[in-house]
Amino acid sequence: MTSGVDNGARPATGRAPGVSGGELLRLHGIQKHFGPVQALSDVTMSVPAGQVTALVGDNGAGKSTLIKTISGIHAADGGHMEWLGKRAHIRTPRDASNLGIATVYQDLALCDNLDIVANMFLGREPLSGLVLDEGSMETQAKRTLTELSVTTVRSIRQPVGSLSGGQRQAVAVARAVMQNAKLVIMDEPTAALGVSQTAMVLELIATLAGRGIGVLVISHNLSDVFRVADRLAVLYLGRLVAEGPIAEFDTQSAVELMTTGNRSGVSSGAAAGRSES
Repeated sequence: MTSGVDNGARPATGRAPGVSGGELLRLHGIQKHFGPVQALSDVTMSVPAGQVTALVGDNGAGKSTLIKTISGIHAADGGHMEWLGKRAHIRTPRDASNLGIATVYQDLALCDNLDIVANMFLGREPLSGLVLDEGSMETQAKRTLTELSVTTVRSIRQPVGSLSGGQRQAVAVARAVMQNAKLVIMDEPTAALGVSQTAMVLELIATLAGRGIGVLVISHNLSDVFRVADRLAVLYLGRLVAEGPIAEFDTQSAVELMTTGNRSGVSSGAAAGRSES
């Protein structure tokens, strides 16, 4: 996609663009249908390491279906994926996890009655003999949160149910990082958060990219997208109609692509074709 858009009004990201460590994930012609409904049609896009890729689109555009296909919840009906340059067969969430793909959904999958440490190790608790290695768990949890610059939690032993929305997001992301995720997918991470909590989550996303981790973010909030993303991918009725560096877009062009599938003077087919070149 060629530029030519005046981005003078684009909000500052507050950080330098992520430095790509190479292509992590490549989708080739991904298709998915549910009965007669074609949810995804020939989606081809890439997600690089060390950058934040924002996936946007109107309701029903196919965003959730696409991330669930990447995450192994849905099996693609056509096309294929490549992971680190090699063809990947992702049929289950375990397949995705084994590759290094972690997805943080809106519900976060946290247990409110357990503390931060227990949530971060849920299902893979280390043992010392026949008992939990609580000391090791605390040390690893504290180190991971510190590395992600999460400093607002009062204690790593406080129940997750007592945390704010932004803190809960941080715990869910830290759990993914501790599982050696190379790609973290986040579904509407700032939905229903206040200003300060949103800023915390966006900083967390930037920190992940700064550590060389690829981040794929779904968001309806274009203000957040332009603050944190390095790349933008736009879905319209199951088709990828644009993909490229965030500097090639502004809010107006993004909204136009999301709502019509076209950019002024550019057909959706041409836009998608440029994104694949």
